[in-house]
Order: sequence, then structure tokens, then C-alpha cells
Amino acid sequence: MSKLWSGRFTKQTDSFTDHFHSSISFDQRMYKEDITGSIAHVKMLGIQGIISQADADTIQNALKEILNDIELGKIEFDEKAEDIHMNIETLLIQRIGDVGKRLHTGRSRNDQVALDIRMYIKNEIKYIEKLILELQETLNNVAAKNIDTIMPGYTHLQRAQPITLAHHVLAYFEMFKRDYERLEFTYKHTNIMPLGSGALAGTTYNINRQMVCDELGFDSVTLNSLDGVSDRDFCIELLNTLSIIMMHLSRFCEEIVLWSSHEFKFIELDDSYSTGSSIMPQKKNPDMAELIRGKTGRVYGYLMALLTTMKSLPLAYNKDMQEDKEGVFAAIDTIKMCLPVFTKMLDTMTIKKESMLSAAKGGFTNATDAADYLAKKGVPFRDAHEIIGKLVLYCINNNTDLDSLSIEEYKKVSPVFDETVYDAIRVEKCVDARNVIGGPSREYITKLININNEYIKLNKI
Repeated sequence: MSKLWSGRFTKQTDSFTDHFHSSISFDQRMYKEDITGSIAHVKMLGIQGIISQADADTIQNALKEILNDIELGKIEFDEKAEDIHMNIETLLIQRIGDVGKRLHTGRSRNDQVALDIRMYIKNEIKYIEKLILELQETLNNVAAKNIDTIMPGYTHLQRAQPITLAHHVLAYFEMFKRDYERLEFTYKHTNIMPLGSGALAGTTYNINRQMVCDELGFDSVTLNSLDGVSDRDFCIELLNTLSIIMMHLSRFCEEIVLWSSHEFKFIELDDSYSTGSSIMPQKKNPDMAELIRGKTGRVYGYLMALLTTMKSLPLAYNKDMQEDKEGVFAAIDTIKMCLPVFTKMLDTMTIKKESMLSAAKGGFTNATDAADYLAKKGVPFRDAHEIIGKLVLYCINNNTDLDSLSIEEYKKVSPVFDETVYDAIRVEKCVDARNVIGGPSREYITKLININNEYIKLNKI
């Protein structure tokens, strides 16, 4: 098979070179974007009179037939044609002869591949955003069912203050909200049309780039042809955003692993999202959470690989940039697997409310509220902090807790205490007293759930 670029060559490429050089094994997934971009390009060529309208119509019809045949599984791509662009063009020429050779007028594979990857990423971003919204909806639903589910909040993985499960899961809602916004930002940078940049210096043909831009639904055209073919910032931004999404999933998965352990007993995962042991019959392992946690490192690797590939490339296009796609595709595939599994795992888990409440009542999570109690009675907070610290030490030495101390024991440390301290340090009161923006109180969390519902509805439109 003769290469479409073989004019200045006297020898065929080595068969191993064909394999090494080819990208069809992974870029074939962009067949629809490649054909759609070519149809828009040739339509413009016909309207501008660069090729005849009859030839433009013939090429468009043939491209649509090729697209249909690919989707019906009738076409097998050829490694010797190198990539998806040359495969499509070769098929076109085979079907309509010399007319098909006019398709590539006024463009290069450099701006063609830049167009295809942008179109592909745009579609994938919108799909990932949909998955993020589904996860956020599940988080909000879990929160709505657990406004009264008290649990310990942690710092340093030590019990710190009482909160609710609703408050905890809605922290992740905020993280994924930022992820959604980062995806939107990446989409904005991706939604710029590079076709017409040529190999690096544009073209001498009277092309209409804005016409192609409008036809393909881009916001604008690239303003510098060198940058148009060599920019992969949007790929890096996408990998960065996907890495942060995976980091957020991984953090929650770590907590899922901990919470489902015998030591915590906060949740039980549904059988559909757990596995057993080949030797230990009692085991119920949180493998889905662990796999998501593990796959996070893979996505980080794709980001670092592309950053390293791009770090010293001179303008404009270099073959190194063929390395942009596999990592991007793999990261997209990974996130599209992880998000639905995580969402369903979360939606089906059983919450052990009594275990959470019991944990919240242990570990002196109400100590800060006891100090605030004294401060509200006029004791300087630093003195109140020291007083409660001494009471905690007393409780530890006597194997008891603040709720179980007698009022006499309280008064031995400070005469300011009276019977009202017991109500002030109830974990339910500790939670509801924090009725500030961002706090865990039932009143605020109820408002926040409603705000989040509106956010989800707005972005689903």
C-alpha cells in the first residue's frame, strides 16, 4: 500500500516502522469526529469555490456512507494507513477515486488532529459532567436522609467534634462542584477551532474558518496558526481536572474502607459492591473502593506523562504529540468507570446510625462545647480550654466521660459550672448549636440541601 505522503520517498517504510509509527490502534475512536470535521471542511471548500460544488457534494455523501459503514462494523482499519485521518481518506479515495483526493485541500494532518481531539474531548467532558451531577444528586439524597445522623468529625483521624453524616457527605458535594466548574473551564479552552492553521502557517486558499467553526459548534477560532497546531494545554487541563476528581473519589473511598471495617462499623456495603475472600469465609471486602483508590495513581501518571512530553517541544507540531491521546483516552475511560461504580456503591450502602452516634459520644467530641460553655459564662477561652483539658485528663484516669461526671466533680475544677452544662454538651445540642453558614446544624443543612437541589436542576438543563 502506497502512503499518501510517499512522493519524495524511494523506499517503503519497514514493517516494524509501520507498527511503531501507527496510531490507528487508539485514535480510531475519533472516527466520528474526523469524518464530521472533514464534512464541514469540504462543505466550506465547495461554498468558497475552492473545489467544485459537485465534488464537494460527492465527497460529503461518501464520507457519510463511510461513517455509517464504520458504525455498522463493516470497516476494518489498516495499520499501514497510520492513523484515523489517513484511513478515512484512503477509504474515501477507494470509493470515489480522484475526487476524494480533493478532500485534503487547504488543511494538514496537524490541524486535522488538533480539531479531532478537541471535538472528542468536548463530547467526553459533557458526559463526565453528567456523571458528576449524578454523583452530586446521590450525595444530596444521602444527606437528606441523614440530617439527624450524628457522627464524629475527625482531625488527624482522631475524634474531634460531633457533626452529622449529612454534613460530612456534603463536604464532598462541594469538592465535586469545584470539579464540575473545572470541567467547564477546560471545555471553554477546548472549544476553540484550530482547523485552517494548516501544518503551521495557515494556507493560501481562500478558506472561511468561521464558517467551519459555526458548522462544528465551536465558540471561536484559534488566532495563531503555530499555537493552533501545537497547543495541548486543554489536554493537560483535562488530565489535571480528572486527576483532582480521582483524588476526591480516592479520599472518600479511603473513608469507605475505614467505615466498613469492624473497627468503625459505620456502614455496610451492599453485596453488589463488595467481594469475598478465596480462603477466609467471613470476609466482605470493599474492593470497589480500593480499586478506585488504586486507579487514582494511574490517572496521575497520565498527567505527568503528558506534561513531560510537552515540556521541551519546539514550535510547532512534533511527532511526540502523538503521545497525547493514549493517556487522555485512558484517563477518560478510567473516570467513566469509576464515577458510576462509586455513585452506586454510595447509594446502596447501609448506614449504621447507632454506631456513628456511639462513636460521636466517645472520644470527648463535646470538649470544645464544654469550653465554649464556660467562655459564654465569662471565663476567658484560654482558661476555659485549660479547665476542660484537666477534666478530660480526670475522665481518662477514671475511665469515664464528660457526660457522666457529677456536678460536684465539675465544680471541683471550676465553680462556674452548674446543671445546665449537661444540656450544653449533649452531642445533639453540640451539632445544632453550630447554626452558622457552613456548619452542621439541622437548620442550615436543610437549607443547603435545597440549594444543592437547585444547583443540580440548573446544570441538568
